[in-house]
Amino acid sequence: MTDDQPVLAASIPVRPAATVMLVRDGDDGLEVFMLQRTHGAAFARGQYVFPGGKVDDADHGETFEPICDGLDDAPASQLLGLDHGGLAWLVAAVRECFEEAGVLLARPVDGDDVIRFDDPAVADRFNEARHQVYDGSLSLAELCTRERLMLMVDRMHLVDHWITPVGERRRFDTRFFVARAPEAQEPLHDDGETIASLWVRPADALRMWQDGELQMFPPTVMSLRFLQPHATAAAALAAAADVGVPEPILPKVQVDADGKVTGVIRPGEPGYDDASEPEYVIGFPR
Repeated sequence: MTDDQPVLAASIPVRPAATVMLVRDGDDGLEVFMLQRTHGAAFARGQYVFPGGKVDDADHGETFEPICDGLDDAPASQLLGLDHGGLAWLVAAVRECFEEAGVLLARPVDGDDVIRFDDPAVADRFNEARHQVYDGSLSLAELCTRERLMLMVDRMHLVDHWITPVGERRRFDTRFFVARAPEAQEPLHDDGETIASLWVRPADALRMWQDGELQMFPPTVMSLRFLQPHATAAAALAAAADVGVPEPILPKVQVDADGKVTGVIRPGEPGYDDASEPEYVIGFPR
């Protein structure tokens, strides 16, 4: 793909992705962890997001079934509304959360509680592992085997499903999950793909978005609105557990005759069914 010739929108692949809303009980109510992506990122530059990213081929590995709590691929796929391969979305969500935020949703094989990083030696060891998993020198499965861990995929709940509109340079088929943040792990941005992080009440994040303080894509805004009514992490998780399999949301980008974006409409909004999708990727010469 070059910047000096048009690219057919239909040629852009749709990549599977997963993201996690980590929630906790703060002093003033429910809080969620958010990251700011670097201004030089290829996708979502400068945006505030939840930890997440692409589902890698390695996330589909058969080695994960024995180290995933309570789920193998068949029930995981059913929970996600897929014929097969559902476990990979959950594995990817755990892996990306570890890589981007340093939070590992896992427990020791001989315990029921999430692993603790309040011992400095343990924290240092897993911080090193975080970077090794990111650069590919250590796989998540290898880490779990070495540390005798089980991934706590059965404590994550699917709440939303968005597909990037036709016409964007990068497109993702993203499932949004909610999970309780571990008490003895402190999330932090990686200073690579992300440059800032914060714990924030959903209502405050939405106010800052409306005031222009935080940049967010519509799926992030809608996810915050899902969390906003709930006063505690337990309430948010209970609501998430009742969602079931959400219908995928595929917005449509509206463009004018020159290919400039004039708006975005979602399913159910006036004009959606009659709106045509861009023929070419937005931002390239016509």
